[in-house]
Amino acid sequence: MKSGRLVSILLLLQTRGRMTAAQLAEELEVSVRTVYRDVEALGAAGVPLYGDAGHAGGYRLLDGYRTRLTGLTPEEAEALFLAGAPGPAAELGLGSVLAAAQLKVRAALPEELRAHADRISGRFHLDAPGWYAEAEQVPFLPAVAEAVWSSRVLHVRYRRAEPTDVERRLEPYGLVSKAGRWYVVAGPGPRTFRVDQILELDSSEEEFVRPEELDLAAYWTAYQRDFHDRLYRAAALVRLAPGVRMPRAANGRTDAEGWTLARVPIESVEHAHGAFLRLGTDIEVLEPPELRERMARTIAELAERYGNSASPCGD
Repeated sequence: MKSGRLVSILLLLQTRGRMTAAQLAEELEVSVRTVYRDVEALGAAGVPLYGDAGHAGGYRLLDGYRTRLTGLTPEEAEALFLAGAPGPAAELGLGSVLAAAQLKVRAALPEELRAHADRISGRFHLDAPGWYAEAEQVPFLPAVAEAVWSSRVLHVRYRRAEPTDVERRLEPYGLVSKAGRWYVVAGPGPRTFRVDQILELDSSEEEFVRPEELDLAAYWTAYQRDFHDRLYRAAALVRLAPGVRMPRAANGRTDAEGWTLARVPIESVEHAHGAFLRLGTDIEVLEPPELRERMARTIAELAERYGNSASPCGD
């Protein structure tokens, strides 16, 4: 809708400063001619918006001009407060900053939108880490975050599984929180490091230039995809009981008893052995042979152990 597009233009110019008509058109996914018409409409409404010609030209707002957030829809107001992540913000040392920002945004909202925001805050709470995952100590997270903000090089001693701890010079481009665990994406590369595996850290005054083409969200999506491709290098052929589903499984035919043939990516025989045992009698491993044999040995040992009815405590 045009009204929403006009608000978007205002917010873009507020947050990014000068922008050309072509940049605004690309951001809003409209034609340049539409941007021209929208800019004229904003000017007619009294918005102090100026356009400069030339190579370094573009549209900008009068210095100091700010618009209230009256263009938000109820759904956008709800999403804004749902997106607040107090846990990660506190870990970064920004807990009080986030609270203050939400307070200011709430005060700027019209009464009806404020009610929507309060409702979402009161009914939903995001807690990313799993139940059985102990809270990890990440003592160097604030220092890494500061280096990300200031584009300063870090020298770290980093723990890795093998062969030993290593010394690394990092150019920290960005931080990612995944399932309660923090990762720093750093150059050269870029490469990904777990922040909780940093054993020692020295900040430096050396600055680096962050690659302009780096899209942190796109990089992380590709990294996860590549990680799973590297992790699940083998596959197991299994039969699944009726109603049983497995993630990443390529299901095949279903027999007369309702059992489904499926090919499941696995990390290793050892990992698959433990994961498949949790399904009990709802799964039968057909391939690879070493996994089927391993499952059979474990099941036989369990049957022998539990087949002995004698009480371990005795009378």
